Amino acid sequence: MAIDFPNSPSAGQIYTVNGKQWIHDTADGGKWIAYGASLAPDILKVDSANNRVGINQTSPAYGLDVTGTARVTGVITASGGVVGNVTGNTSGTSGSTTGNAATATALATARTIGGTSFDGTANITPANATLAATATALANARTIGGVSFDGTANINLPGVNATGNQNTSGTAATVTGAAQSAITSVGTLTSLTVSGGLVAPLQINAQTGTTYTFVLADAGKMVTSSNGSAQTLTVPPTLSPTDFAVGTQIIVQAIGSGTVTLAEGSGVTINSKDDNKDIDGQYAAATLIKTATNTWSLIGALA
Repeated sequence: MAIDFPNSPSAGQIYTVNGKQWIHDTADGGKWIAYGASLAPDILKVDSANNRVGINQTSPAYGLDVTGTARVTGVITASGGVVGNVTGNTSGTSGSTTGNAATATALATARTIGGTSFDGTANITPANATLAATATALANARTIGGVSFDGTANINLPGVNATGNQNTSGTAATVTGAAQSAITSVGTLTSLTVSGGLVAPLQINAQTGTTYTFVLADAGKMVTSSNGSAQTLTVPPTLSPTDFAVGTQIIVQAIGSGTVTLAEGSGVTINSKDDNKDIDGQYAAATLIKTATNTWSLIGALA
């Protein structure tokens, strides 16, 4: 059926014939084109009432509603973001991605927490030189209470294992390296006051031979000598590298029937009443007290 269009239409004029609308398009050589009507509805639908265009469907729900696969040879700009799944490969060197697509790309290529970037290889790149220096310091040294622990120093705490978890084995604490040096350099305890008294069993070094030379381990002990023959107990000269401290006491008791004599080692002086050096009989006792380098006092039951 022939349509009698107006002779002198204005730009964008709409002309209705039998319920279908036509619009005068001056940009397309002044042609009349279908407007708000179905043109092969399973291919193209222009919904002028709702400002929608459908491709391969007759009821478009969006400004552009496409059913099927679409191909775009140019650049897609999604200012409002991208919703749904995106499959296939992306290529091209121009244009930009905005919205959710850009966020997805950023998350896939870099992670940043507190100004520190983490790349896909789990490396940590500090955001500035200060953080870099801090990371190096943490890797090379640790300081607790003013004591530094280098990479070779181990600190094993009772109840805590190497991973910092609870350890029920109850292993005693072991401190090595710089921590050990810090502890041992504190010094020697020079005075101890115990209001309730200090009680400790006296250790005894029982000797049964006829000769014996005192050793550092005898300091503060009782040395007994038991033999039917004469016995000689010798006080040694200055020991190296550690000597008996001034004030060291050693108690000596004769247990056997033989005479026990305290002898002076090379360079040693034992001062006693009337220069007596023998213990006065079985079960008698005397005490050696160091008063100076290589000098001892001997007091007790002497003969």
